[in-house]
Amino acid sequence: MKHLAAYLLLGLAGNESPSAADIKGVLSAVGIDADEDRLSKLLSELEGKDINELIAQGSEKLASVPSGGAGAAAAAPAAAAGGDAPAQEKEEEKEESDEDMGFGLFD
Repeated sequence: MKHLAAYLLLGLAGNESPSAADIKGVLSAVGIDADEDRLSKLLSELEGKDINELIAQGSEKLASVPSGGAGAAAAAPAAAAGGDAPAQEKEEEKEESDEDMGFGLFD
């Protein structure tokens, strides 16, 4: 990940095709040694590709990944069925509380 971050930083600085030496320079500036195998693999994977295009394609793929929202959907049927949803939520909050676990933050 650090190699990719250095590659992206160089791209933001205007270097559209960073070399291994460029990436090593960025990493060494912050005291990190580059891993030759990972660096060569990264550069071979990105060779001839536009990084902005790759980011856009990745964003499209992530848009199809489900993310959360199940909690509100589960509470809706209870409210629709005439259940006492607020009371249930308070009871669940008590159960999830860490106060009754028998230890403090600094024990």
